[in-house]
Amino acid sequence: MTLFSPFQLKDARLRNRIAIPPMCQYSATDGLANDWHLAHYTGLARGGASLVIVEATAVSPEGRITPACLGLWNDAQAEQLARIAAAIRAAGAVPGIQIAHAGRKASANRPWEGDDHIAADDPRAWETLSPSALAFGANLPRVPREMSLADIARVTGDFAAATRRAREAGFEWLELHFAHGYLAQSFFSPHANQRSDAYGGDHAGRSRFLLETLAAVRAEWPENLPLTARFGVIEYDGRDEETLADSIHLVREFKAGGLDLLNVSVNFCTPAANIPWGPAFLAPVAERVKREAGIPVASSWGIERAQDAERVVASGQMDLVMIGRAMLANPHYPYALAKQLGVENPSWVLPAPYAHWLARYRLAAD
Repeated sequence: MTLFSPFQLKDARLRNRIAIPPMCQYSATDGLANDWHLAHYTGLARGGASLVIVEATAVSPEGRITPACLGLWNDAQAEQLARIAAAIRAAGAVPGIQIAHAGRKASANRPWEGDDHIAADDPRAWETLSPSALAFGANLPRVPREMSLADIARVTGDFAAATRRAREAGFEWLELHFAHGYLAQSFFSPHANQRSDAYGGDHAGRSRFLLETLAAVRAEWPENLPLTARFGVIEYDGRDEETLADSIHLVREFKAGGLDLLNVSVNFCTPAANIPWGPAFLAPVAERVKREAGIPVASSWGIERAQDAERVVASGQMDLVMIGRAMLANPHYPYALAKQLGVENPSWVLPAPYAHWLARYRLAAD
């Protein structure tokens, strides 16, 4: 098993182990994708990655991180996203999409415009929701409204409806955003969930929203296509072993509920976390989740160097590597990786109109 070996998950056949994780572009209007998104995702797919996952796409208007986030709560949005799914597929990659609800981190300015909560009296702002009326803090100080049981049922239904639209739009890989301090992660985290009803308290209570949402999505998503989730399994808040063991318990339940792969990430539920940033720092965590939960895994965060990407795949720590920022800097980064790793005819990682000229130039230079 190497970085450039194929990977099969249900009916999705990936030409290599390089995937593009969801990376928000904050460039939509009313949740609608536009020419920026079409060019962006088509370019990434042409670059040689096997899987391109469209950015966090909100299941409802209040589920957006910012006013400029993509949405999938109406059919007009689905029609625009269908163009992107088709373009990714035509470029040789599997088209994926991540559906999400931002919870208490919603109603924020774009990162380059403050990355903070929009002022409450700003007409662009909206009410945020969370398991409990607890603010995230730091640059996101707004206290959210504690969700009622009716709110919870509605949002679960919103995930199911977005899943149906994603299916009809032609996506072949679905990722649930259960990470990064957004709504689903908040339900599981004691930092955000202090409920005393059936959706809080012990492991079963804190897991309930995630498992019910997974079940609602599973009922709408084709059985032959991968259903995956990005989930923060560790917080780096001093309770690492307890949190990781609790998370792996939940991942086993995800698998029993029909999840096919887990994209391993960090919780990001408290600004006080002390995250040990470094090259492939989550690789040992991902490997433990894979081993103890018995599920294929992927991860990102600092997997950019060729030797790191090859190592985590060849050793079996991960089944896929998610490479983000390096792909933004160089959309043909898989070609660079192939050259560094000594892959025979590395130019053919790219589409034929590029590969032909690169191969011809290389042979002439030799």
